[in-house]
Amino acid sequence: MKLKLTVITLLFFVCNSFAQEKIKYTDEEKDMLKAYYFNEGFNTPATKKVSTLIMKDGTTHKGYCKGVATKKGQINQIIFKDSVSGKKNTYDADKIAEAYLFASGMEKFNKMSKKMSNYGMGSRNSTKKLTSSDEIYFVNQKVSLKNKKDEKEFLMQLVNPDFADFISVYHDPFAKESGGVQFGGAPKIGGGVIKSYYVQKGDQIIWLHKSDFEENYAFLFGDNDRFMKKYPYNSISWDWFSALVFEYTRMQLENQ
Repeated sequence: MKLKLTVITLLFFVCNSFAQEKIKYTDEEKDMLKAYYFNEGFNTPATKKVSTLIMKDGTTHKGYCKGVATKKGQINQIIFKDSVSGKKNTYDADKIAEAYLFASGMEKFNKMSKKMSNYGMGSRNSTKKLTSSDEIYFVNQKVSLKNKKDEKEFLMQLVNPDFADFISVYHDPFAKESGGVQFGGAPKIGGGVIKSYYVQKGDQIIWLHKSDFEENYAFLFGDNDRFMKKYPYNSISWDWFSALVFEYTRMQLENQ
């Protein structure tokens, strides 16, 4: 009986070891996973480009964003100058459904300079994306900032508008980035990895920090068995978050 128990225990240990073995990805797969698929996050709206506000009551305003009031970086009020009448109005975020703003030229320039000196960033996050004149999409969300405060409505920048079918990812203006490695006076190599986002799945929106990724992994991706089998948590990296959301979306759409 003792020998039988020993054999069963050994088999369990061996099976468990195989189950926990990390998956090895091809170089092509690694290149895909290391690429950055989110839009760049911006914090300062341009004041001289015609922006658009779409209100909850269906009305649309076109004009200049002359200023914003924020809380933890998220917009809760916009000062807007009408492009025709020149009249200024202040709109609370809880009255606005969507906004199409532009990033300030200075912030674009600073971010472009930073990315050009950061050799370690994924190639998909190109300087072309940083210097484009495209409008930046903001959407009204009711959220608890940093998962600590009462929920309140804000205008938040959606950074994955092209693949937000199941998981929506919003810019965290207060997010920190990894620092990378510097040799002497040379630019930093690597780093630049954003450590937090606001993430929506279904009706729930959370502040997701790198340190909380493991405990939220099943919540985000656990309803797709094929994804979980191909990308188990012990085989992935937080640095791949944008690619993982992209891959999850692709697999979910294939299942439909």
